[in-house]
Amino acid sequence: MSETELELHPEPGRVQPSPLLQLPTHYPHQILQQLESDRQRLHMSYSNIEHRVKPVWMKYRLFFLVGCFLLAVVVGLINYLSHHFHTVTPCLSPACQWASAHLSTSADPFTQPCDYFLYTCGSDRLLLDSERGQRSHGFTLHAENQRKSVQSKQEDGGLTEDKTLSRKAVLLQYLKKILETDNGMNSSAVQKTKGFYHSCLDTQSIETAGADPFLTLIQKLGGWAVSGQWNQTDFNTTLGLLMRDYNTFPFFNIFVGKDPYEAARGINKRYIQIDQPDLLIPIEWNSQTEKSRAKTETLRPFLASCQKYLDLLGAPKSSSLIHVGSFVSLSSQLAVAFSPLESRLSKGQLYQRMTIKALQRQAPAIDWLGCLQAAFHPLPLSADDDVLLHNLPYIVQMSNTIIKWLNKPEMSNSAPLHTFMVLNLLHTLMPAMDSRFFETAKNFSMALGNTEEEAPRWKHCVLETERGFDSVLTHLLSEVTAQKEAEKIIQSVFNSFKSKLHELEWIDQRSRQLVMEKVDSAIPKLWTTKEPSSEAKLDLLFSEMTVSNQNFFSNYVQLLSLWQKKRIELLITQPEDIDILSVRPFLFGKSLLFPMGMFVPPLFHPTYPRAMNYGAAGFLVAKDILHLLLPDISSQSKTVYAVGECVWTHYLTVSEKAGRGGEFPLSAAQQQEVWVQYTALQVALQAYHQNLMQQPNDTSLSGISYTRLFFRSFSQVNCEADPYHDSMPFEPAFLITVICAKYNLCPTSPQCSIQTKQNSLQAC
Repeated sequence: MSETELELHPEPGRVQPSPLLQLPTHYPHQILQQLESDRQRLHMSYSNIEHRVKPVWMKYRLFFLVGCFLLAVVVGLINYLSHHFHTVTPCLSPACQWASAHLSTSADPFTQPCDYFLYTCGSDRLLLDSERGQRSHGFTLHAENQRKSVQSKQEDGGLTEDKTLSRKAVLLQYLKKILETDNGMNSSAVQKTKGFYHSCLDTQSIETAGADPFLTLIQKLGGWAVSGQWNQTDFNTTLGLLMRDYNTFPFFNIFVGKDPYEAARGINKRYIQIDQPDLLIPIEWNSQTEKSRAKTETLRPFLASCQKYLDLLGAPKSSSLIHVGSFVSLSSQLAVAFSPLESRLSKGQLYQRMTIKALQRQAPAIDWLGCLQAAFHPLPLSADDDVLLHNLPYIVQMSNTIIKWLNKPEMSNSAPLHTFMVLNLLHTLMPAMDSRFFETAKNFSMALGNTEEEAPRWKHCVLETERGFDSVLTHLLSEVTAQKEAEKIIQSVFNSFKSKLHELEWIDQRSRQLVMEKVDSAIPKLWTTKEPSSEAKLDLLFSEMTVSNQNFFSNYVQLLSLWQKKRIELLITQPEDIDILSVRPFLFGKSLLFPMGMFVPPLFHPTYPRAMNYGAAGFLVAKDILHLLLPDISSQSKTVYAVGECVWTHYLTVSEKAGRGGEFPLSAAQQQEVWVQYTALQVALQAYHQNLMQQPNDTSLSGISYTRLFFRSFSQVNCEADPYHDSMPFEPAFLITVICAKYNLCPTSPQCSIQTKQNSLQAC
């Protein structure tokens, strides 16, 4: 983007120096309007004068030149006044009022000293002026304490305490707001969705109920031997019931999907697929013996956690140890045939096709037709239907193990297989259990070395709601997402990106051709369903569900039965799989799909000033495009190295390390990431200015000028916890000073101005 292009729309608050006249800042608005009117009349007069003076040019040459000079002065003065005293239209929507308040509490990169930029994202450099003053008076943090101080997981609007952006957290916060907003106009499905969420938040009712709801459910299944009350239920009958009504698969997993070998030939048929289960016991793989086993060091804490669960469920202490021992022993035997994905792939054990009848011969312990018919009821499955297996050796080993345990006479009264299934059901229903079960699971996780902090209850509830009501949340999000405006930003940024490619210096013509072909074939668009679900369709889908605001366990059990309907739908139809929690674009064929979750406040809102939307969402879109379409750009273009080193040299100059620049070489990954973020910021800014050419009027917040608001918005999202986070060697907000120095378009120079320091340095 040239400097001329950027200056086509000068900043409304930017002072254009004029030695001719200095006017007071309270110059009357009426006079400005009159001057604007005069400017238009003078412009018309100028055309007429130019036409009439030609015949008498030689005679009145001096008068003509003086007149032109005076006209230029007046027009220049009017331009100066109109730009200098332009009244920025404030945005007063509720979303803008929240954004304005949020912006007022964040650091303004234009007012920060240079040491603000000397920290990488995640350090303590993001302090307000008042906090910075405290630090300068002796409250400096030791480097080790700095690292510890930023490890908190508390989040505010998608920003962690150290102000690192998490797109997923931003989206979850917005979904939380949707679920907690009651506009009184909700459909039945929406009411049930919000009722489910609120019942999850009602921890008091959950604590009061305790383990009773689960114990009642066990009785529905025929009881269990742990309590001494078991109706000797049939093994396969219980297994089919767990698969159908409770989405629980103790001995194997089932899901629905395509055969990739057929999909490569354009065949999109979906199959029932059978895989090894998610065993509760921790296991490890031995690559030399090519066998798995239970982790020896975890057996003691695993045994203790199982014992605790039985205690919470009221099991007699005298017999519970026997049941726990059997559970651990059975789990260990099943783990032997486990195999990691890489091993199964190398051995060709994925997508093995066979009929249900053939599977029955290979693994006779399971009533395969009966269990699969239960899981996909009421679909008419037959023994001749094909299924796809992903670890046949495990399935055979699992069947042999079950037969062995069924034929142990000494185990007939303790029913270890039935207890194994009930404890797996407990694991499925753990999100709906009281805090004692949560604490037991947490203690076991910590014993395994996991130190991740517990998520707040609202986040847990949003995620559980999404698992069951994803179609409703997709509908709600699509209703509040300004799809037209989001599409416009995507297309505008993509066009700006394409124009930027012409500035690159390529290694060779072949590299340029490969990149341009890839870019030209890409079709960027918002990821939405072709046929959005209507409220009537959603109401029908959830018509059989009765939601109680004070019975989360009952609500959750009902939700499990809905997943059976989803499996059936996947098998007989071709539904559009929209991931409501997706926050990053991806390539699907020639389509470059941007999920709706990227376009939520505070990253984007249709009432925000466009400067804010382009500075935040526009920058993220540009950065994602560069990462997706140009992953190997450093080996294809000389520009990446040149720009990366140029920006890095500027950074070292400002940080007063230029004399030791050779000691800080950037790796290839760092050079590319510096180029990506610098280019993304330029692309987003150019897209915004081009948008201003088409629609000159924009709103603002707190009277902040357009370009400055663009950069303020960018500074809120530049520290992002993405996969490339560690490759950025400095705070990306420093790029603001580089661009301001290059284009001379900022309304005011940043306090950390590099213009005077870099007169001898080239523009990047």
